[in-house]
Amino acid sequence: MLFAIKTYSFKKEERLKSRKLIETLFREGKAFSVFPYRVVYMPVDALPAGKHPVQVGFSASTRRFPHATDRNRVKRLTREAWRLQKHQLYEQLQSQSRKLAVFLIYTDKNIQPFSTVQSKISVILRKLAATGEPTVPPLPPIPNY
Repeated sequence: MLFAIKTYSFKKEERLKSRKLIETLFREGKAFSVFPYRVVYMPVDALPAGKHPVQVGFSASTRRFPHATDRNRVKRLTREAWRLQKHQLYEQLQSQSRKLAVFLIYTDKNIQPFSTVQSKISVILRKLAATGEPTVPPLPPIPNY
Protein backbone atom coordinates (compact mmCIF):
# COMPACT_ATOMS: atom_id res chain seq x y z
CA MET A 1 0.00 0.00 0.00
CA LEU A 2 1.47 3.35 -1.06
CA PHE A 3 0.83 6.54 0.82
CA ALA A 4 1.29 9.96 -0.68
CA ILE A 5 3.43 12.05 1.62
CA LYS A 6 2.62 15.73 1.56
CA THR A 7 5.65 17.93 1.45
CA TYR A 8 5.10 21.26 3.07
CA SER A 9 7.85 23.02 1.17
CA PHE A 10 7.69 26.21 -0.85
CA LYS A 11 10.10 25.69 -3.73
CA LYS A 12 11.62 28.19 -6.09
CA GLU A 13 9.41 26.89 -8.94
CA GLU A 14 6.31 27.88 -6.97
CA ARG A 15 7.36 31.52 -6.62
CA LEU A 16 6.06 34.08 -9.09
CA LYS A 17 9.17 35.87 -10.32
CA SER A 18 8.68 36.42 -14.06
CA ARG A 19 8.37 40.16 -14.69
CA LYS A 20 6.34 39.53 -17.86
CA LEU A 21 3.89 37.26 -16.05
CA ILE A 22 3.53 39.71 -13.15
CA GLU A 23 2.83 42.60 -15.54
CA THR A 24 0.26 40.51 -17.41
CA LEU A 25 -1.29 39.42 -14.13
CA PHE A 26 -1.85 43.01 -12.96
CA ARG A 27 -3.03 44.14 -16.39
CA GLU A 28 -5.42 41.29 -17.24
CA GLY A 29 -5.99 39.39 -13.99
CA LYS A 30 -9.05 39.37 -11.76
CA ALA A 31 -8.98 40.47 -8.14
CA PHE A 32 -10.83 40.09 -4.88
CA SER A 33 -10.21 41.17 -1.29
CA VAL A 34 -10.13 39.23 1.94
CA PHE A 35 -9.01 41.73 4.55
CA PRO A 36 -6.05 42.23 5.11
CA TYR A 37 -5.19 40.90 1.63
CA ARG A 38 -5.86 41.96 -1.93
CA VAL A 39 -5.58 38.93 -4.21
CA VAL A 40 -4.88 39.25 -7.92
CA TYR A 41 -5.09 36.01 -9.89
CA MET A 42 -5.19 34.82 -13.45
CA PRO A 43 -5.54 31.40 -15.05
CA VAL A 44 -2.51 30.61 -17.20
CA ASP A 45 -1.97 28.00 -19.88
CA ALA A 46 1.60 27.06 -19.14
CA LEU A 47 3.71 27.92 -16.16
CA PRO A 48 7.48 27.59 -16.46
CA ALA A 49 7.47 24.91 -13.76
CA GLY A 50 5.27 22.07 -14.95
CA LYS A 51 4.99 20.23 -11.62
CA HIS A 52 3.22 22.93 -9.61
CA PRO A 53 -0.24 24.25 -10.59
CA VAL A 54 0.24 27.65 -8.91
CA GLN A 55 2.90 30.32 -8.89
CA VAL A 56 2.43 32.88 -6.14
CA GLY A 57 4.01 36.20 -5.17
CA PHE A 58 3.73 38.20 -1.96
CA SER A 59 3.97 41.93 -1.33
CA ALA A 60 3.73 44.45 1.50
CA SER A 61 3.60 48.18 0.84
CA THR A 62 6.53 50.42 1.70
CA ARG A 63 4.03 53.18 2.43
CA ARG A 64 2.24 51.12 5.09
CA PHE A 65 5.44 49.55 6.49
CA PRO A 66 8.37 51.96 6.15
CA HIS A 67 10.73 49.54 7.94
CA ALA A 68 11.98 46.60 5.90
CA THR A 69 11.87 44.30 8.93
CA ASP A 70 8.11 44.81 9.21
CA ARG A 71 7.56 44.18 5.49
CA ASN A 72 9.68 41.04 5.68
CA ARG A 73 7.76 39.78 8.72
CA VAL A 74 4.41 40.24 6.98
CA LYS A 75 5.65 38.41 3.90
CA ARG A 76 7.22 35.65 6.01
CA LEU A 77 3.97 35.08 7.93
CA THR A 78 1.99 35.00 4.69
CA ARG A 79 4.41 32.58 2.99
CA GLU A 80 4.30 30.28 6.00
CA ALA A 81 0.49 30.23 6.10
CA TRP A 82 0.41 29.59 2.33
CA ARG A 83 3.01 26.82 2.57
CA LEU A 84 1.07 24.95 5.25
CA GLN A 85 -2.33 25.15 3.53
CA LYS A 86 -1.63 25.19 -0.21
CA HIS A 87 -2.43 21.49 -0.70
CA GLN A 88 -6.18 22.03 -0.60
CA LEU A 89 -5.87 24.31 -3.65
CA TYR A 90 -3.19 22.28 -5.45
CA GLU A 91 -5.17 19.03 -5.35
CA GLN A 92 -8.28 20.65 -6.78
CA LEU A 93 -6.40 22.46 -9.56
CA GLN A 94 -4.49 19.32 -10.56
CA SER A 95 -7.71 17.31 -10.77
CA GLN A 96 -9.14 19.99 -13.09
CA SER A 97 -5.87 20.45 -15.04
CA ARG A 98 -5.86 24.17 -14.27
CA LYS A 99 -2.95 26.48 -13.49
CA LEU A 100 -3.00 29.86 -11.76
CA ALA A 101 -0.73 32.82 -11.22
CA VAL A 102 -1.56 34.52 -7.90
CA PHE A 103 -0.27 37.64 -6.17
CA LEU A 104 -1.15 38.50 -2.56
CA ILE A 105 -0.84 42.11 -1.42
CA TYR A 106 -1.00 42.84 2.30
CA THR A 107 -3.11 45.98 2.81
CA ASP A 108 -3.46 46.42 6.59
CA LYS A 109 -1.38 48.98 8.49
CA ASN A 110 -0.73 46.59 11.39
CA ILE A 111 0.89 43.18 11.48
CA GLN A 112 -1.78 40.59 12.25
CA PRO A 113 -1.02 37.54 14.45
CA PHE A 114 -0.22 34.28 12.66
CA SER A 115 -3.58 32.70 13.58
CA THR A 116 -5.43 35.52 11.79
CA VAL A 117 -3.14 35.34 8.76
CA GLN A 118 -3.64 31.57 8.61
CA SER A 119 -7.44 31.84 8.70
CA LYS A 120 -7.46 34.54 6.00
CA ILE A 121 -5.16 32.49 3.74
CA SER A 122 -7.53 29.55 4.20
CA VAL A 123 -10.44 31.72 2.99
CA ILE A 124 -8.34 32.91 0.04
CA LEU A 125 -7.45 29.34 -0.94
CA ARG A 126 -11.11 28.31 -0.85
CA LYS A 127 -12.08 31.29 -3.02
CA LEU A 128 -9.31 30.54 -5.52
CA ALA A 129 -10.40 26.91 -5.69
CA ALA A 130 -13.99 27.99 -6.36
CA THR A 131 -13.07 30.48 -9.10
CA GLY A 132 -13.05 29.10 -12.58
CA GLU A 133 -14.85 25.90 -11.68
CA PRO A 134 -16.63 24.45 -14.67
CA THR A 135 -20.13 25.86 -14.75
CA VAL A 136 -23.05 25.02 -16.97
CA PRO A 137 -22.94 27.46 -19.90
CA PRO A 138 -26.11 29.46 -20.47
CA LEU A 139 -28.37 28.32 -23.25
CA PRO A 140 -28.13 30.32 -26.47
CA PRO A 141 -30.99 32.76 -27.03
CA ILE A 142 -33.89 31.55 -29.13
CA PRO A 143 -34.10 33.58 -32.34
CA ASN A 144 -37.34 35.48 -32.96
CA TYR A 145 -38.76 34.79 -36.40
